[in-house]
Amino acid sequence: MHADEAETDTNLVRRLLRAQFPRWADLPITRLASGGTVNAIYRLGEDLTVRLPLLPDGAAAIAMEAWLLPRLAPLLPLPIPEVAATGVPGEGYPLAWAVHRWIEGRNPVEGALAEAEFVARDLAEFAVAIRRIGLAGGPPAHRGAPLIAEDPEMREAIEALRRTDEPFDADEITAAWEESLKAPPWTGPACWTHSDLMPSNLLLTGDRVSAVIDFGTVGMGEPATDLIPAWNLLPASARRVYREAVDVDDATWSRSRGWALSMAVIQLPYYRTTNPIISANARHAIHHILETSATD
Repeated sequence: MHADEAETDTNLVRRLLRAQFPRWADLPITRLASGGTVNAIYRLGEDLTVRLPLLPDGAAAIAMEAWLLPRLAPLLPLPIPEVAATGVPGEGYPLAWAVHRWIEGRNPVEGALAEAEFVARDLAEFAVAIRRIGLAGGPPAHRGAPLIAEDPEMREAIEALRRTDEPFDADEITAAWEESLKAPPWTGPACWTHSDLMPSNLLLTGDRVSAVIDFGTVGMGEPATDLIPAWNLLPASARRVYREAVDVDDATWSRSRGWALSMAVIQLPYYRTTNPIISANARHAIHHILETSATD
């Protein structure tokens, strides 16, 4: 996916474990198919996963998550990852890495939710709970700046998308983006946000959300960034349920549409040939957003 990403395979995972965590070195290792863009994920035995960051930016989250996840876990209504161990560079692999406890579940798929309103309520409960956390010392969220900070990269992505054969009207995307930029910025205090509630970072058991994973983007920001499931996952009927449950004003709702649009438009030209899961979700989100208004 990335020109300069670290190379990983099961043999590397085995060598790292033998050198640093020999108690797990003989467990079965299987690489997992994933829509993730930051880590290569390997299942380790029945109860663990190994996360190997692909780029240095991903490795920077390893220590942060080890400190933060056990502090956030008791404050949230859904299970989140549990770090079992953190590893250091070695065996030719240049980055910090981690072993997490396995969480059972499957990723939801946009447009294929059997009980979308249940999912909406579960995600709304999580979004409300995380923004109310009073834990001090949080880092800036990955998407913690005002929406306007995304404008330069968004404009470049729109032009990159224009040069592809994707069936989108770049001018229509620009108009939708500028509509969201007109929304008044967040003036409240920074609050805790996950800021990357993509389907790939959610797990379902049955028809209910059973966990939220991948907290590398978590930190202090504005609540609109955690409303993106309304646009990249939920159908219109469940989106209304979600909005009522999260109880935000029109400006925050409009900014959430802008965040979801910017994420999808920036992702699509970059991942369209390398990550089919992210690309499919980006196309879904763009179509979904262009069919709605900022206040729908």
